[in-house]
Amino acid sequence: MDSTARYLTAGGISILRTTTSTDETELQAMAADIDGRRGGILSSGVDYPGRYSRWHLAYLNPPIEIVARGRRVEAVALNARGRVLLPTISAVMTKTGEIIASGPERTEVFVPPSEETFAEEDRSRQPTVFTTLRAIVGLFASAEDPHLGLYGAYGYDLAFQFEPLRPHHDRTTDPLRDFVLHLPDEILVLDRKRETCLRHSYDFEIPDHEPATAATTRTTGLARTTAPTPAPTARPLPPAPTPGQYAQVVREAREYFRRGDLFEVTPSHLVSGPCDSPAAFYERLRTSNPAPYEFVFNLGAGEYLVGASPEMYVRVTGDRVETCPIAGTIRRGADPLEDARQIQTLLNSSKDESELTMCTDVDRNDKSRVCVPGSVRVIGRRQIELYSRLIHTVDHIEGKLLPGRDAFDAFLTHMWAVTVTGAPKQWAMRFIEEHEDAPRRWYGGAVGFVGFDGSMNTGLSLRTAQVEDGIAAVRVGATLLYDSDPEEEERETLLKAQALLDALSTPSTPSVESGTAGHGRAYAAASLSAESLPGNGLRVLLVDHQDSFVHTLGDYFRQQGAAVTTLRFGFAERLLDELAPDLVVLSPGPGRPSDFDCAGLLRAVEARSLPMFGVCLGLQAMVEYDGGQLEVLPYPAHGRPGEVRVLNGSGLLAGLGEEFVAGRYHSLYATPDQVSGFEVTGVLLDPSGAEVAMTIEDPVRRRWAVQFHPESILSAGGRAGHRVVANALALSRTKAPVSLR
Repeated sequence: MDSTARYLTAGGISILRTTTSTDETELQAMAADIDGRRGGILSSGVDYPGRYSRWHLAYLNPPIEIVARGRRVEAVALNARGRVLLPTISAVMTKTGEIIASGPERTEVFVPPSEETFAEEDRSRQPTVFTTLRAIVGLFASAEDPHLGLYGAYGYDLAFQFEPLRPHHDRTTDPLRDFVLHLPDEILVLDRKRETCLRHSYDFEIPDHEPATAATTRTTGLARTTAPTPAPTARPLPPAPTPGQYAQVVREAREYFRRGDLFEVTPSHLVSGPCDSPAAFYERLRTSNPAPYEFVFNLGAGEYLVGASPEMYVRVTGDRVETCPIAGTIRRGADPLEDARQIQTLLNSSKDESELTMCTDVDRNDKSRVCVPGSVRVIGRRQIELYSRLIHTVDHIEGKLLPGRDAFDAFLTHMWAVTVTGAPKQWAMRFIEEHEDAPRRWYGGAVGFVGFDGSMNTGLSLRTAQVEDGIAAVRVGATLLYDSDPEEEERETLLKAQALLDALSTPSTPSVESGTAGHGRAYAAASLSAESLPGNGLRVLLVDHQDSFVHTLGDYFRQQGAAVTTLRFGFAERLLDELAPDLVVLSPGPGRPSDFDCAGLLRAVEARSLPMFGVCLGLQAMVEYDGGQLEVLPYPAHGRPGEVRVLNGSGLLAGLGEEFVAGRYHSLYATPDQVSGFEVTGVLLDPSGAEVAMTIEDPVRRRWAVQFHPESILSAGGRAGHRVVANALALSRTKAPVSLR
């Protein structure tokens, strides 16, 4: 299989790739060296058809390291080969921000935030440190090689650049590294399916016109080694978590659920153990706890990451983006028969089903911001995955990136996965920041690869240890709902941590690697016939109330032919005139309408006689605005199905029959007799006995709203949610009362 190939990148760099056959002994040698050399080893130890297959990849001595601290991005040449590449990398970096340092060994830039208002659809293009990463990837871009790219880790705090979150912990005294990425020049790839083991070696020649400060413009013949990383200095173990402390956080979260500020949240806490060799720790961990994303990274500065994560973060192949959110967990049985009983218990758990439903609804929303309307699909629902100590239920979701969007758009719009944050995502992240005892650092972020061919394969930093000074710090969390049991959730976190703690020093018995097969499907893009769609030619302004489902809702409107612009609440009133929407949609959201000054927006929209459609919080805002009252359910309905009864004369629910099932995410509600100024056209009897107004309509003033979520997968039966959106668009065209029946 030995071969050579030469190709030219988009930035004019000439790359010579030499491929030679090798075997696993070289891989083992690299693994033995990673304690003292920068590099990474990534592997997958499980096969789940359609989702994961087994592979192994390794690199050492990368010539370039790229590090972010806040909004500062630094590229460092780690050897003579890096000094050849750095001038060209520096040239594109300095176009993305303010120059802090520039020299033959190191370049650093600061990427300032923009004062421009970005529509939600373009939020992933606002200036951040990813602007610099895009420029570097663009420099090396080529479809000729599937392996060359940037490898490493992305920290949780990167979300603070994407979302306006207020830090609760001090990060200024000792700025954290927010990502550490390596550009390798030699990569070993073991493909267990093809039974091949190949070493890919790369040499680079930078363009003649670049102002090279290095002694040569070629890496050919230069040594591939880098300086060893320092040996760790041991320090005492931190104290163990206080029993009951995590359970208390669960109790505090229940109050947030009760009043509707949160639907779910995933707080974490820290446990620790001694670690004398990250490389040996990695080998024991992947043997005892095989996972789709196994890894060890030597990040330099005495810091390592070791993990066996069960969850994909974002995978991009061509224009296809995939995720596999996990929610729903139960302990493994003692044997296959007990496993079967545990699986049955898990699948029959309404709590675990609600957890996964909410995660999937948020994930679909994340994709809808950057994917082709109608292309976001659930292709695997509540599939079983078995690990050494736990059984999980997993959904598999795909979408097709819009033209002009790239892997970083997909990465950013999912930041961070709902399974490690919660929903609504921003409010959940705020709760996490205020209730965890320290910054998360790498936990809840991602590890993996972004390819110069446009691909990406990243896993969530779960079941991950950050190793420093001989101590492995393991952060673990659990997905909480209103009906979570505080003590049980604390026990679940400790069970998750135990797989890593056991692998720190004592080899464990190899676990079962098999699992339930997923069902991969060939991708088929949705096709739209715009001429026949109710939204054809209509402009929709979607107002985002910090909700985690707003982009799926926008996707539903786009599927009906409408052009959608999404703005966060609080935008300048003049934009109503500049955008001149045909319909204003008030999104769902946490909290109460007063948290977002919904009354002010309703006044502005009403003054312009614009049609309005509200979802959940939008309905509540309209009820309060017209003098109605809101109550709090005794038991919040988050991620729960509900049977809506359709009353006579409804235009919004036309075509849905007398009853249909819809997804509920609310604590606040109004009874029909608490609503004024509207006709209540859909109701639901809550398990508490309360009669809930689920649909309100005012065709004279052209105002319609639903208490349920049409964009939820729980509203997908008979395409009920799509029909409601289509009806809302059709009704917005009317000038007088009409009925669609």
